[in-house]
Amino acid sequence: MTSIAISAPATRLRITPRGRRVVTFLVSLPLVVALGVAIVGGGAALASNEAGASAGSFSEVTVMSGDTLWSIAEELAPAADPRDVVAKISRLNALSGGSVAAGQRIAIPTEYAPAN
Repeated sequence: MTSIAISAPATRLRITPRGRRVVTFLVSLPLVVALGVAIVGGGAALASNEAGASAGSFSEVTVMSGDTLWSIAEELAPAADPRDVVAKISRLNALSGGSVAAGQRIAIPTEYAPAN
């Protein structure tokens, strides 16, 4: 008995221009929805019921070239733990990354304010 091998012709998948548009639409749809949600819901993070710091509860200093929050904390309160001072300064200025730039004005709690 002989067996005859039947091979199916190899076909290549081809996508039409309309098919490309449909695939592009389906891929971009989740991205557009996510962007819309971020735009609409992103403003909620800016508003809060927290009262801001009162006008007399802080003073401001200008960051000089080479300064870090740690060096500012050590200079302003040499007897205090720098980690606590940095945490208070970061919280008062809403600094998430903890980095500052030269020329930036940052608020300092009055308990650590430099004597002028």
